[in-house]
Amino acid sequence: MSELIDQSELQSRAARLVEAARKAGADACDAIAVTGVSLGVEVREAKVEETERAEGDDVTLRVFVGKRTAAVSANQLDDADGLAERAVAMAKVAPEDPYAGLADEDLLVKKLPQLELLDDKELTAENLTGMALEVEAAGLAVDGVSKSGGASASWRLAGIVLATSHGFQGSYLSSRYGMSMTAVAGEGTQMERDYDFDSRTYFEDLEDPSEIGRRAGERAVRRLNPQKLTTRTANVIYESRAARSILGHLTGAINGASIARKTSFLKDRMGEAIFAPGIQVVDDPFKRRGAATRPFDGEGTRADVLNMVEDGVLQHWFLDGASARELGLTPNGRAHRSGSGTSPGATNITLMPGEKSLEQMMAEAGSGLLVTDLIGHGVNGLTGDYSRGAAGFWFENGNIVEPVSEITIAGNLNDMFKRLVPGSDLDNRYSSATPSVLIEGMALAGS
Repeated sequence: MSELIDQSELQSRAARLVEAARKAGADACDAIAVTGVSLGVEVREAKVEETERAEGDDVTLRVFVGKRTAAVSANQLDDADGLAERAVAMAKVAPEDPYAGLADEDLLVKKLPQLELLDDKELTAENLTGMALEVEAAGLAVDGVSKSGGASASWRLAGIVLATSHGFQGSYLSSRYGMSMTAVAGEGTQMERDYDFDSRTYFEDLEDPSEIGRRAGERAVRRLNPQKLTTRTANVIYESRAARSILGHLTGAINGASIARKTSFLKDRMGEAIFAPGIQVVDDPFKRRGAATRPFDGEGTRADVLNMVEDGVLQHWFLDGASARELGLTPNGRAHRSGSGTSPGATNITLMPGEKSLEQMMAEAGSGLLVTDLIGHGVNGLTGDYSRGAAGFWFENGNIVEPVSEITIAGNLNDMFKRLVPGSDLDNRYSSATPSVLIEGMALAGS
């Protein structure tokens, strides 16, 4: 499959743009060339609804003239000199940014690590159709499922090249394969739906389509006839899928850009215990076959595996060059490229698991809410105030009693982090990986 992307041509494009920008008068510059090929199939009720193949190319040149910066993008590189001249002219009239600039040369990756980013297996539309039909059939076979909300299968190949005026050039190819299915249970106004999916870097790691479909169907059936809870305080367990949102709130709060802007509720908490003792949160850009694994960041900066939280104590911010300069710190290889610029963020971040299974946590909690679905984005990043719509299951004596819905969970992330207890069922497939987590004493607003 790698022959679908010409890496040497991508490298040539980036290098030509850098050379053209220096000729046009840029003090410094970098260029990123991105290309991709993808194929996806969607089916519903055993019929193909859509087959879509997409190919895309994009080059972006970012130039620096003193402390002024500008960026231009193009789909084709017919006139590198003209593109560079336009970028330099734009930079000259842009406002100064005291934190703008390329990464320091001594922080650049000198030797690219060899990572498992590319599976060379190319799938055809027929292959993907077969997978989508199989996952849908498995979901429809579950007793109580009334119809399909659709199923899909896809693969994607992407190539990235980054070149800078101070000598860095790096490139890599990555692949991704995926399947999903949405099942509908019940009839009329009593219908409920749920889904399941899988996405992997290597095709051989994908779960069996029949398992994905079966789980989607079973999840939908379990949600039938939900009840409403009265307002109360209760123990809340987020299953691993829902718990990823909790980890997402943490990554947003320890983003260097938020810290520099003073818009994070954790802005003054570096070196302090923000979780209970024993809690570990690790960010690993080199995770084997990870969804966010990469040999270099959006600035060509080297990175290390970071214990963002160690024994409950906050140890690092996510930093790109600009946020690090503003904070007087050293970048740690967490720059994400958005074409015109960079922003800091996580790579493969994992809340490390505890020792107790989901069943053990429910048994020890006694009664409470098992959250399987969250609605809305009700989190105040400045204060940590938390309010999310939720659905799931009420449990008593460690056993599920009934499905419940139309619930609002409220609290503050400072307190929630302190009370968070991770389970042992780590779902390690995605760039944000968590086990189920228990948080005691949450406020639930119901009927």
